[in-house]
Amino acid sequence: MRPKNDSLPAVFISSLRNRKNRRCIDEVSIEETSPVVASYNVHKCIGRDGKFDPDRICKVIHELRADVVALQEADSRFGERTGLLDLGRLERECGLTPVQVAGTSKAHGWHGNVVLFREGAVRDVHTVKLPGLEPRGALVVELDLKLAGTLRIIAAHFGLLRHSRAQQAKALVELLNKREAQPTVLMGDLNEWRLGNGSSLNTFREAFGTLPPAVPSFPSGLPVLALDRIISNREGMIEKVEAHDSALARVASDHLPLKATINTDLLKMSAAG
Repeated sequence: MRPKNDSLPAVFISSLRNRKNRRCIDEVSIEETSPVVASYNVHKCIGRDGKFDPDRICKVIHELRADVVALQEADSRFGERTGLLDLGRLERECGLTPVQVAGTSKAHGWHGNVVLFREGAVRDVHTVKLPGLEPRGALVVELDLKLAGTLRIIAAHFGLLRHSRAQQAKALVELLNKREAQPTVLMGDLNEWRLGNGSSLNTFREAFGTLPPAVPSFPSGLPVLALDRIISNREGMIEKVEAHDSALARVASDHLPLKATINTDLLKMSAAG
């Protein structure tokens, strides 16, 4: 049975009721003591004002103060994919190193997916071409992070069609089943706001267990839909999932970034086990 609050009108009404409680995070200074992971659909660096401005995107990424960032739509989509951001600047100003993807000369990543990390080393990189009518992909990266130890990151951007999303979720679960079990975080724009029986998110429950609460991140001007997700295959490993709702983030892209902290104590327990 589909939950009563799973309809689009109900989601809109809930978001509108909560809009008065929305506070720009620029007003608050938060010091994170745990590693932070973040996901951000940069919308090809085109803001809500229609301007192409990679500088704004870089500034928002700097605001995140994240240790691992998964970006979507960081490359031009048509023709020869070309990266749209100044990765050198991100490394200088944010300390974030881009994961290199073999066979991409001008693109930053894979089908627009880019993974950036701070203080660590790359153990493995695997590209996945996801099924569906649109060209979509996922980037699977195994990292040795100074603050979090060994962590597998799956950066993905799902399609707009429900049937394609179901196929794409199944493909990622099958991939995980074939690989060695290890702490894994899936981040990206999964384009799925539904939580009922028709949701592609249900496919992840076997591999990832109970999913964290949905956090609206789209559209950035007034977030209504929880299209972006950060989930893990260890219960309790992901904490404090929230949208990065700054004044700049509200205009730099049509999505707000999503970020979460990593429970390193649970990671250490997993490594010991």
